[in-house]
Amino acid sequence: MNRRAKINRTNIATHLMKYQLSLIGKELDDAFEEDWEDWTITQEQYDEFKRYSIGILKKIFKFNTNKAKKTFDWFYNHFGLKIRQDNDKTN
Repeated sequence: MNRRAKINRTNIATHLMKYQLSLIGKELDDAFEEDWEDWTITQEQYDEFKRYSIGILKKIFKFNTNKAKKTFDWFYNHFGLKIRQDNDKTN
């Protein structure tokens, strides 16, 4: 039986990176094999990722909303994919 690992303080960063990449159909291993710096997400994908991340940060770390938003902003500034402009067709 293949069960998902429980999300906790030790693996939250990896989980969020995997979640973000899943939004564009990529896996964490792909980032090591390809030029991931050119990958982008849409504004809708970013909004979904932000909403999900803030919720899980609040749950795992027992953060209030403002602390979760600040933590997400820090995480996204370091590990987030660029938001695709409307005229940009790259993935």
